[in-house]
Amino acid sequence: MGQNTQIKWATQETFFEDLTGKDLPDFKGLKTNRKIFSKSDLKNQVTVINFWFESCPPCIAEMPELNELPEKYAKKGVRFVGITHDSPALAKRFQKKNGYRYEIVSLSRAAIAKLNINHGFPSNILIGKNGKILMAMANFSLVDPKFKEKSTIFERKLLNEIE
Repeated sequence: MGQNTQIKWATQETFFEDLTGKDLPDFKGLKTNRKIFSKSDLKNQVTVINFWFESCPPCIAEMPELNELPEKYAKKGVRFVGITHDSPALAKRFQKKNGYRYEIVSLSRAAIAKLNINHGFPSNILIGKNGKILMAMANFSLVDPKFKEKSTIFERKLLNEIE
């Protein structure tokens, strides 16, 4: 390596950037109604995936704003899926109590790790109609200055994909 070669250190941000353009990996989990849900259920659909779990404070903190996205875009054909390692029963109880508007799919911790598209919790992944990752990021918030810029870009990419 020459002296002018720049080293790209792996960070959460570079991890997410490197996902852009990659295919959503195959997965299979259980919905809160115990029915099987897999990647094939998302074929030809713009999808927002939110990785979360019940005892994750930052996950819970972003949910009110995440809930606004289905309100705005579900009628335009966008699918909203929350992936958790919580059991379907626990996730269903949480959803009922907290009004989380995403479809919930439970996967084991090992299955989530094998996907290798979330870098901690929460993680938010935007998938295009072609099944490729358009953008991935951690926390979503259009009001918190720490997350606003990336969240605005995320929503803009979502809009571009449905127009």
